[in-house]
Amino acid sequence: MTSKNIARPLAATALLAALALTGCSAPQAASAPSSAADAAPAPASATPSPTATSGPFGGFASAAEACTKISEQATGATLLPLSAAQGKTAELQQSKTELAETAGRVPDSLKADFANLKDVAIAGVTDQTVFSSGKLQAAMAPVTQWIATNCK
Repeated sequence: MTSKNIARPLAATALLAALALTGCSAPQAASAPSSAADAAPAPASATPSPTATSGPFGGFASAAEACTKISEQATGATLLPLSAAQGKTAELQQSKTELAETAGRVPDSLKADFANLKDVAIAGVTDQTVFSSGKLQAAMAPVTQWIATNCK
C-alpha cells in the first residue's frame, strides 16, 4: 500500500520533469548589447560587484550547458526518494552533492527557487508527504517556468 502511495506522486512528478526537459532542446542565446553605449559599464557606485552566478548563464559557460544541467538536476531531484527507497546510499549521496553544486551555479534569478527545490527534494527522502502534499510540485514550478522561458 505504501509503495502505491509513493509511486503515484513520484510518477506525476517525473512526468512534469520530463515535460520541462522537452522545452530545453534548443537553448536561447543571450542577447548582445544593441550599441556601444549599452555595453559601457555603469558607475561602480551604482553596480553591485558581480558574482560567479550573476551572468545570464550563472556559473555555466553557455545557455546550452545551463539548460541541460538545470533540467537534469531538477529531474534528478524528483527521483531522490526512489534512490533512498532502493537503498542506493552512495547514489543518493552523489545525487545530493550534484544537486547542491548545481544550486550554487544557477543564475542569480533562479538561485532562491532552485535552492528551495533542492531543500524540498532532500526533505522528501525522509518525509514522503512532500510528494503527496504537493510541496515538491510547488517547488518545481518556478524552476520549470525558468526552463520554459530561458531554454527554448
